[in-house]
Amino acid sequence: MNALVDAGATDTAMPRELADELRLPMFYRDVAETARGGEVEYVASAALIEVEGRRRVVPIMIIDGLGKVLIGQTTLETLNLVVDSGTGRLVRKGRALLY
Repeated sequence: MNALVDAGATDTAMPRELADELRLPMFYRDVAETARGGEVEYVASAALIEVEGRRRVVPIMIIDGLGKVLIGQTTLETLNLVVDSGTGRLVRKGRALLY
């Protein structure tokens, strides 16, 4: 499945239709702020995702009417990936650090 890495987004989001098809659990409803300063209602969930061969269970925002899957910074951090500013491609940061 294709997804868009949104370097400006904090969380990962997907359309409700896809979440229903995947039978994702629905935990609770909440509201998030959009990049344009508005608000969007979402249902919190979680899913096992794979990006660039790396798999992790991550939080997912399920949003009615969303046109595509958006991968945000929290998921990239969890997968230990960053966007290379020169190429626009995802690259591995190296080993995860514990503080």
